[in-house]
Amino acid sequence: MQEYSVPAAAKVADDDRLTDAVWANADEHPDEIAYRRAVGGRWTPVTFREFRDDVVAVAKGFVAAGLQPGDRVGIVARTRYEWTLLDYALWTAGCAGLPIYETSSASQYEWCLSNSGARGVVVETDEHRATLDQVIGSLPDLAHVWQIDGASAAVESLKAAGADVSDADIEARRTGVHADDLATLIYTSGTTGRPKGCEITHRNLLFEVRAAGEVFGSLMQAGNSTLLFLPLAHIFARVVQIAAQEHRYVIGHFADTSKLSAELPRFKPDFILSVPRVFEKVYNSAKQKAYQGGKGRIFDLAEQTAVEYSTALDGSGPGLLLRAKHALFDVLVYGKLREALGGQCSGAVSGGSALGARIGHFFRGVGVPIYEGYGLTETSAAITANGEHGLRVGTVGRPLPGITVAIAEDGEVLAKGDVVFGGYWRNPDATAETVQDGWFHTGDIGALDDGFLSITGRKKELIVTAGGKNVAPAVIEDRIRAHRLVSQALVVGDDRPYVAALITLDAEALPDWAAEHGKSGSTAEDLANDPDLRAEIQSAVDDGNAAVSKAESVRQFRILTSDFTEDSGELTPTMKLKRNVIADQRAGDIEQVYAQH
Repeated sequence: MQEYSVPAAAKVADDDRLTDAVWANADEHPDEIAYRRAVGGRWTPVTFREFRDDVVAVAKGFVAAGLQPGDRVGIVARTRYEWTLLDYALWTAGCAGLPIYETSSASQYEWCLSNSGARGVVVETDEHRATLDQVIGSLPDLAHVWQIDGASAAVESLKAAGADVSDADIEARRTGVHADDLATLIYTSGTTGRPKGCEITHRNLLFEVRAAGEVFGSLMQAGNSTLLFLPLAHIFARVVQIAAQEHRYVIGHFADTSKLSAELPRFKPDFILSVPRVFEKVYNSAKQKAYQGGKGRIFDLAEQTAVEYSTALDGSGPGLLLRAKHALFDVLVYGKLREALGGQCSGAVSGGSALGARIGHFFRGVGVPIYEGYGLTETSAAITANGEHGLRVGTVGRPLPGITVAIAEDGEVLAKGDVVFGGYWRNPDATAETVQDGWFHTGDIGALDDGFLSITGRKKELIVTAGGKNVAPAVIEDRIRAHRLVSQALVVGDDRPYVAALITLDAEALPDWAAEHGKSGSTAEDLANDPDLRAEIQSAVDDGNAAVSKAESVRQFRILTSDFTEDSGELTPTMKLKRNVIADQRAGDIEQVYAQH
């Protein structure tokens, strides 16, 4: 078994807890800005002292409500300041937060709240409350429901309810928490079956954010800022939230990703943390605008130069001619792209799913390196990451300090370290299957090269063709999805004579493409069978095929007239494909692909 580890640079003491940073910051840096709140269309600062005072007041409300140390409390809300406030208030009261995606169905509410034995839940809107009300009769353990928006105003009502709880009582609750106590119970969205609750401790999260600080030191330094738009129900965003208190960078919470392109120049973040799809959309949007403005050829040359420049950085460095071309396109193209990200973004961190190598090289060539990492809910987010001291585009980096990564005989990626979760809630059998001899089995297939990890596929997602060829679909899918007209790509081929793909189109990009090519229609339904559009998609497929052997390449594809969405049940909340669901719901389309030959 091949192993690689990086020595730990930071430790977590047995009496450490997540709230310690909140108290230390309020005492030592009381007037420094901790958050910027979006209020009335403006960003209003919140200092470390103000945040600590808010946390104490809300925690008193939870104690007054009768919550006991160790109780689980659900949070159903979009990314906003109150989400973070409630999380820290629960930890201060000795409780554990239970994040539930605000897009979840009533049955998902019911499973998470009932399986966890949650004593309370905070919802955001009337819509969330209505969803909860559909199943509240089957939740006998649920004693409290609070709502952030509306007349009940959870934060203010909790503050009022806790007015008689003493500071000494709160401090006793807070300091009664230890590193190995449960901090959060996160139910994995999963692609099949019932979600499992991952038991994440204070030690897990503290070790993660301290190790991340070693890898992303200049990004996550005190005083820097980031716009947090990822859902806080996801472990990645949760770690970003905790790292902000640990390293004293500023967070602005922002939920409406449809308005992200307008908000980034207003907020001007120093760094960005996101999933690959956002970077793909920024790239595709820039390319689309260039073609709209008759500057498509210039953009293509700039893109090629950026990729060549980044690739050269991994070798002997860019030559004189390449540096000159790069300087020219920096004025013509790259500067505008950096302005679209706010103008002072010096780097980005990507996680959640795979980032295509070409996108990675493009952004590094533009001057905004994307540090791709890899991890799971069960590992408290990242176990590996590219960082400022080591970046290899196309990989997910080396292990974070204090974490060991190994490749098993069958190619599965294994991990060991203080970030590995305590187990699945009330599910010892699943825990025993996943954690063996101290090693967490990720279910992903990968390879190590000088400590840099590459993920090549999911162990359970390997496609086996009728000819016995094993195919890891992610490699091809990532390349196809990089095309500006493509929204999603699903590779199929189990027990089939060859590999094929279902491809969905980007609804935002289609109208401009249609106008450029003189098409009367502009929707996926209008254009799915258009020969010019099929030629465009064929070029994306050809690019994907260039990354694999002939036996693994996509020979046929079908363009769908509707996209995969979370609402249709075909995507997880983090935009991952639910392959089994898609295979069932699009069975007719798959049959049509193979009927073409």
